Amino acid sequence: MYKYTDFDRQFVRARAAQFRDQLDRHFAGQLDGDDFKALRLQNGWYIQRHAPMLRVAVPYGAIGSGQIRALAEIARVHDRGYVHFTTRQNVQYNWIPLKQAADVMDKLAAVDMHGIQTSGNCIRNITTDGLAGVAADELVDPRPYAEVLRQWSTLHPEFAFLPRKFKIAISGAAEDRAAIGWHDVGLQLVRNDAGEIGFKVLVGGGMGRTPIIGSVIREFLPWNQILVYLEAVVRVYNRYGRRDNAYKARIKILVKAEGQKYFDQVEAEFRQILENDPDGALHLIPQAELDRVAACFTRPAGVEPLAEPAADADAPLAYQRWLQRNVHAHQVPGWRAVTLSVKRAGQAPGDATDAQLDAAADLADRFSLGELRVTHDQNLLLPWVKASDLPEVHAAAKAAGYATPNIGLVTDMIACPGGDFCDLANARSIPVAAELTERFADLDEVFDLGEIDLHISGCINSCGHHHSGHIGILGVDKDGSEWYQVTLGGSDGSAHAPLAVPGKVIGPSFAASEITDAVEAILDTYRELRQPDEKFIDALHRIGLDPFKAAANAQRTATARA
Repeated sequence: MYKYTDFDRQFVRARAAQFRDQLDRHFAGQLDGDDFKALRLQNGWYIQRHAPMLRVAVPYGAIGSGQIRALAEIARVHDRGYVHFTTRQNVQYNWIPLKQAADVMDKLAAVDMHGIQTSGNCIRNITTDGLAGVAADELVDPRPYAEVLRQWSTLHPEFAFLPRKFKIAISGAAEDRAAIGWHDVGLQLVRNDAGEIGFKVLVGGGMGRTPIIGSVIREFLPWNQILVYLEAVVRVYNRYGRRDNAYKARIKILVKAEGQKYFDQVEAEFRQILENDPDGALHLIPQAELDRVAACFTRPAGVEPLAEPAADADAPLAYQRWLQRNVHAHQVPGWRAVTLSVKRAGQAPGDATDAQLDAAADLADRFSLGELRVTHDQNLLLPWVKASDLPEVHAAAKAAGYATPNIGLVTDMIACPGGDFCDLANARSIPVAAELTERFADLDEVFDLGEIDLHISGCINSCGHHHSGHIGILGVDKDGSEWYQVTLGGSDGSAHAPLAVPGKVIGPSFAASEITDAVEAILDTYRELRQPDEKFIDALHRIGLDPFKAAANAQRTATARA
């Protein structure tokens, strides 16, 4: 993990002190609501449906056991005893009184954490593959580059008030587990024919009201030029982005409208920075600086190749299933990465209690050298687990409620908090997720269905990434009632379906009382029509949407049949 320097630590603590002063002045009546809103948003504080919501940054998902324990303590003392992990590898609290906000920021700063730029029209948290640095298919470790990008983008003076929020994802593996095509900028680390490291750069992706997959603007950009190139990408967007219409303000709209003209302007701005900006060439990343940052991401002491333990053919079925779904291959022989499932019956997807957070920290200390990851799909991951420890890890994870063997299966669903918390939401996500979890509680059935990405959003802002779900569910409002639109065939670009595409709407929305039956009918149709060993997404591509649409529509009871 990146180790904070004295400068980093002073920076974050000074920011917390600044926020305390702003909060005090707000309550003293010296900063009105509108003026204070801009300041609190820069530190991750929203005002939601029922209470303030704080989003805490977890850069590229890397987090230590001590930080997890601090999050648990904040949940106990200041919130209602739990947190929510997001699709941007961050952490959210939903019930912290604003009067206590400065105390919380001080506690975060004490463990090198903050909420800076987790909200507002700025460059948000840089995300990456949860398996970064340990993935067996990794070409280049993306974490040093993600950290350099984090430092460049944090409080960037030119990009504090962009036309709209801006999100960057980076992947360094053969499989894209960071959904780079769905981001404002997606970066894929590659090597050219000479073996040199660089980036394939995508721009203009995004979900929301207009789902668009990013376009390739550069097939190969030398790694040391990435900050200058991103400066050009964001400058052109900042200059021409639609500030007159919030629905058309994302960079994806500009790229779609301008096409090659936008690309040409980025290239011209890139040359302008290097050739004419004062000290523009100094923005190239020096090898020494990359080496300094990369030194924080070397393998921990003691991680050396080990003998592989013999397979236990007589192990209990629950353990074998856990090995199959939650345990991942590793770069180092004799080691594994283990996903702690944060998707289980009785809790909203991505939610963890303070006790469960403490248990995750204990698991990290016992089995993963004190390190965890928050993953893109709202789970936790232990990156440094000895294969010989797996039976103990499973037992401890089971005791803590983290051992559901469902990673990549239908109950490993992504869901936003929805209308239960968010004042932007049109419908609730959590009850739908709970119904589906209960409906598919039989693990035999879940394993038989195989790999399925089910994503749920409470509104068109797509925080639940419904566009990229093999099955996507979008909450909509009709005359004050909750309805749900279903899309099929979306993908995020991972191994499930390597081409990132938005799902297609299969018809009119379903009433809340119909949506679970509709999903079940879709999956029953898949079981009926699939070929041997055929995945759900592959069956959709082969058969087409019509049989699945007909099966879903047959479940309509509160709405007219379509």
